[in-house]
Amino acid sequence: MKGIILAGGLGTRLFPLTKITNKHLLPIYDKPMIYYPIRTLVDAGITDIMVVTGGDHAGNFLRLLGNGQEFGLKAINYAYQEKEGGIAEALSLAEYFADGDKMVVILGDNLIEGSIKKEVREFAEQEKGARIMLKEVEDPQRFGVPELEGDRIVRIEEKPQDPKSPYAVTGIYMYDEQVFDLIKTLEPSERGELEITDVNNMYIEKGQLRYSVLDGWWTDAGTFKSLMRAGKLVAEREGVQY
Repeated sequence: MKGIILAGGLGTRLFPLTKITNKHLLPIYDKPMIYYPIRTLVDAGITDIMVVTGGDHAGNFLRLLGNGQEFGLKAINYAYQEKEGGIAEALSLAEYFADGDKMVVILGDNLIEGSIKKEVREFAEQEKGARIMLKEVEDPQRFGVPELEGDRIVRIEEKPQDPKSPYAVTGIYMYDEQVFDLIKTLEPSERGELEITDVNNMYIEKGQLRYSVLDGWWTDAGTFKSLMRAGKLVAEREGVQY
């Protein structure tokens, strides 16, 4: 199974911190942000990894990560997103890398307390389709929100004013090789981007999307508030006393 970390974008919500570096290279406690999704994949047994990045500071990833020896990897693959075209557009750049295999996709600013090893194993046994990770949050309107009927997701709504559940779709997605053909059928949203929520809804319409609820904490780190929260959560996990 392949691992894909999406670490592009301009990080405008974190300006001026992102004026001189990519958001995903900012520190979370004692490590650069990008280290955490890499560790999540490696801990789940995924060692064939691509980082999709973009912007003016993409070369810093190579200087920082090299071939991934620090993580026990033989190599890290890289792809460059030339413009801000959305998560689905960034994922499309990894088609040649995925090469027909199943894949685990993680947004580069997503951190978790625990492991996704069990969920990755369940997805490996899933005949086809996709699997997403949910987490109950206090502010679901910031995220994609699933509408649930029993144990089934019937629709995902992006940043709804009136969320139909208390769950957020986290930035951890698992897809089979169909995902690239689905992306090719997308039309840009009002933001001018190819939305990953539209891809997930296509899998729902095909009856091929399953989900798991994450254990432990989860956070993104794309705003000043969540960046500070991520550092605090990681420090507490490491047993740091203030």
